[in-house]
Amino acid sequence: MNQKFNPFLLSALLLGIFAISLFATPKADSQSDNPIFIGHNEVFHFDKLTAAHINQATEKTISETKESLSKLYTIDKHNRTFENTMVPLDDALDAFGTTYGFIYLMGSTHLDDAIRDSANSSVALMDKFSNELNLNEDLYKAVKDYSLTKGGQSLTGYKKKFVTETVRDFERNGFALSKEKRDELKVIQDKISELSLNFRQNIAEYSDSLVVDDEGIDGLDEDYKNNHKNADGKYSIDLSYPSYRPFMRSSKSENARKALYLKYTNRASDKNLDVLKNILIERQKMVDLLGYKTFAAYQVEDRMAKKPENVWGFENELIAKVQEKAKQEYEEQLVAKRMHLNDPNVDKINSWEVSFYRDIVLKEKYSLDQEKVKEYFSLDNVINGYFQVTKKLMGLEYRRIETPSVWHEDVRAYDVLKDGQLAGRFYLDLHPRANKYGHAACFPIISGKAREEGFQFPVASLVCNFPAPTESKPALLTHDDVETFFHEFGHVLHHLVSQAELSSQAGFTVANDFVEAPSQMLENWAWNYDVLKQFAKHYETGETLPKDLFDRMLAAKNANSGNNTLAQIYFGLIDMTLHDNYDPNSDVSTTEIVKELQNRVTLYDFVEGSNFQAAFGHLTGYAAGYYGYLWSQVYAADMFSKFEENGILDAETGHRYRDLVLARGSKMDELEMVKEFLGREPNQDAFLKSLGL
Repeated sequence: MNQKFNPFLLSALLLGIFAISLFATPKADSQSDNPIFIGHNEVFHFDKLTAAHINQATEKTISETKESLSKLYTIDKHNRTFENTMVPLDDALDAFGTTYGFIYLMGSTHLDDAIRDSANSSVALMDKFSNELNLNEDLYKAVKDYSLTKGGQSLTGYKKKFVTETVRDFERNGFALSKEKRDELKVIQDKISELSLNFRQNIAEYSDSLVVDDEGIDGLDEDYKNNHKNADGKYSIDLSYPSYRPFMRSSKSENARKALYLKYTNRASDKNLDVLKNILIERQKMVDLLGYKTFAAYQVEDRMAKKPENVWGFENELIAKVQEKAKQEYEEQLVAKRMHLNDPNVDKINSWEVSFYRDIVLKEKYSLDQEKVKEYFSLDNVINGYFQVTKKLMGLEYRRIETPSVWHEDVRAYDVLKDGQLAGRFYLDLHPRANKYGHAACFPIISGKAREEGFQFPVASLVCNFPAPTESKPALLTHDDVETFFHEFGHVLHHLVSQAELSSQAGFTVANDFVEAPSQMLENWAWNYDVLKQFAKHYETGETLPKDLFDRMLAAKNANSGNNTLAQIYFGLIDMTLHDNYDPNSDVSTTEIVKELQNRVTLYDFVEGSNFQAAFGHLTGYAAGYYGYLWSQVYAADMFSKFEENGILDAETGHRYRDLVLARGSKMDELEMVKEFLGREPNQDAFLKSLGL
């Protein structure tokens, strides 16, 4: 998920992990036998990792962080400088963060149960330690004292921003409270950390499948059938994206689709309904102590939106703008259903039918068969195509590392070069497997940072769940998957091209409701024919994606933009309602909240027996921040408009974007960065146009 590493905001940093936080290298002996500790810009040896290494690294990192920070407390307040107070603070947080980032990734992806369990236990310990730092009076006093000195008062630019925001974050975390109340707050925060980890683990470890016969799987292609066939001739459909989505789109059996939908919308509900309620209770206790009316008021205060009222207004105004288009799309689906069932009296699309009838509309109205489109998007071609685009735009090159040290045989590793110079490293973990993080996200490990030894290279991993290759075909992506790759790699780029002096301001440490904008903007290159024709080749014939097929894809692009936008508003309002307009101590269940919102906001009725929120991982990460997906999309569309003006592959515009937006991280205010890049005030025009409105 996508904010600065700062122990004062660690729970926000996790972001369900969309997993985008910023972390950097601990100073350690490069000859250490613990692969978590490496020297400056050295390479991790993931294949040497054991559960014992994780336990050792956790203990050592916490101990060394305490020791490093304790040195700050003894400096006389009159002798404090940015170099002896703020830089060592950033160094300490940076070192702690790399260990945390490495271990978090292993807890989400490693095949070995013992390593995964050890990692998740260590994450809980490190979360608790970060909560201690949140309320460390000596540390707060050191930074506060420096902020009041003549030197602190005369700071400008990124240095002033770092000091101001660090003091603010401490004070938002309880330094207006008595020592007794701060101790109470720490107990609450520790409980929230533990519950949040449980929530994520329950989702990752949940396993279920639907067994169907030939009738239930009718409509799926032969590869899909072969990949899901059991020894007894029946088929097991698991709940991973590569299994669930094609089935819901293509299975001709309504009963099978409904059964799978109910299983999917009940993932982890056996445990997480109670866990979620307890998280909400503890979050309300926390903000009661801090003097905020709601958890949403606390969370939004330091973001672009500033107040929950602004979020509610944004979401509700958007409902009004897209509702008419959504109704037109719904009517098209109804027509398709009536024809499919030969029943003119059909008047409803059920939630488990949405993908099926949307697909029929695409095929009949736009002559668009998603399975045919996939044949032009082999995974390797998509990766290489993206690399070519970002090379032309931003001067980036990618060099695959042969026989890398990785945590699973499927994982690839690359060095990235910027303007010909080595700039960072990343890993691609792209296919589903048991107990792996189930969505798509950038997991940062090391943050860019200025050091005496030279600039510290950022390191990150992109974790996705795209279909794996088969014996007869390479891994083929839907165009939605292509968009997902372009989007998520946008987060990787944001992390990798950072030039911030401080890791606390590097990469996507920007405001939560802006963090998606750079990655959303890069999705647009997946919709340009001049770009696609460079890599969209038929996996068998090598034929370039036909222009007429692309034209039909483009015509269909906004075929469901109304309902898709309502769905995003619905998800955002679940998040905001639970954190701004809900008493978790009442008898009202979270499922009742979800039911009311789905029936009010979307055009597809709530299905009794479903509990979508139990596996809505963003509720622990974004936490009153999911609205940011749409909020940031406004800025993404506006920034992309500059490329439309100057040329989709215009290198000058691409380099300006790289240097003015991506490379700066959070060194300056997000709105000011956007205004400088645009050369004007931002507006919603391009966003609304992008929705077909």
